[in-house]
Amino acid sequence: MGDGTFFARDRGRHPPALTPDYRTSVTRAPARAPISFPPSLSEETGPVFGHDLLGPLDADLIRNFARPGHSAIGPRIFVHGRVLDETGRGVPGALIEVWQANAGGRYRHKKEGYLAPLDPDFGGCGRTISGADGSYAFRTVQPGPYPWPNGGNDWRPAHIHFSIFGSGFAQRLITQMYFEGDPMIPLCPIVRTVPTAEGIDSLTARLDMANTLPMDMRAYRFDLVLRGRRQTLFETRPEGG
Repeated sequence: MGDGTFFARDRGRHPPALTPDYRTSVTRAPARAPISFPPSLSEETGPVFGHDLLGPLDADLIRNFARPGHSAIGPRIFVHGRVLDETGRGVPGALIEVWQANAGGRYRHKKEGYLAPLDPDFGGCGRTISGADGSYAFRTVQPGPYPWPNGGNDWRPAHIHFSIFGSGFAQRLITQMYFEGDPMIPLCPIVRTVPTAEGIDSLTARLDMANTLPMDMRAYRFDLVLRGRRQTLFETRPEGG
């Protein structure tokens, strides 16, 4: 706000640190109360990200890892939205990084254990910088769901990971974007750690037919709210941005 204060955070929308159904939270949950440390000047002032950091295909996951004349396999989608502060104002110059599984639900990672095949033309990561009005966009393929060794038969819904940097590397928030209408969302133990329907809704992208490209790709809208009562849920900063 203009007077330097912030809207109150709604802590009740965020998952508790310990949720036994999400098995890794048992070992990761802090045993003691958190301690707050004020940020240093270097953490608040730099480095600053600029568009000269980006390559011409960084925001195009369909082509940025593909061989010449090839493209990633899977349903093509256009994901766009805005990075917003608690008043709804756009946040310019935020570095947004994304990573995801391929259309078969497999990550390009040496420790990946899922049997789905790799796509030789899909790397699964990209980045962009928000514009003057906080807008961002990238092209990709819709990721597939995949099993994970949490319980006997747990699956992750289709999702895309987001990392948002502020003006420096210490100002980083991480979250996940799900897809409207996916029946696997309420079945996921990670999603079920979110205590409110509003919190889950903040992680769900909406099908945006107005921006769908005919005979090419569907569009999804996903806004990222950095703080306040409408804040998107972030894994790295449950208490707020």
